[in-house]
Amino acid sequence: MNQIRRCSESRAGHHAACASCADLLQRHFSRRRFLHVSAAGLAGAVLTPLRVFAAQGKYDAMVLSCIDPRFQEPVSKYTAGRKLTGKYSQFTIAGASIGVVAPAFKEWHKTFWDNLEASIQLHSIEKVIVVNHRDCGAAKIAYGDAAVANAAAETKTHREAAAEFRKQLAARHPKLGVEMGLMALDGKLEVLS
Repeated sequence: MNQIRRCSESRAGHHAACASCADLLQRHFSRRRFLHVSAAGLAGAVLTPLRVFAAQGKYDAMVLSCIDPRFQEPVSKYTAGRKLTGKYSQFTIAGASIGVVAPAFKEWHKTFWDNLEASIQLHSIEKVIVVNHRDCGAAKIAYGDAAVANAAAETKTHREAAAEFRKQLAARHPKLGVEMGLMALDGKLEVLS
């Protein structure tokens, strides 16, 4: 502040401009402003470890679902209906289990398994809940039109992807449980055994 005053005193013609700067700085850095900023910073520093701690702990599951926007709300309602809100980690990929096991998407597979490993370490999950869905564009990309040509073919395709997912999960994490479902456009879930 003294430096600003010296500036205004030593430079004739700039006095008004420097005085304006000093007024501006004084308003922005008043004691009250300093206390507000300091309190906010202190609160952030105190609460940050709590937020980090909250991300770790014991959670029920990882939910694996598809990127299809039509299923965001139905999957959320499904997990809420099971009282899982705030109790699971989430991974979303085109085709859900199809995106994890289909050869057409082989570049994605490692990403899912690495994320699952992180969820196991951070969240101590006990199972993976997989929600595939009907009318899935990723299933068509991965397996072709015939694989989803009708309800029976579509169900068969999802059952096969579910079986392959179970097999790979058991090989990597034999103690981890799995639930597999095929969701209809109306949000109803059919269990894939």
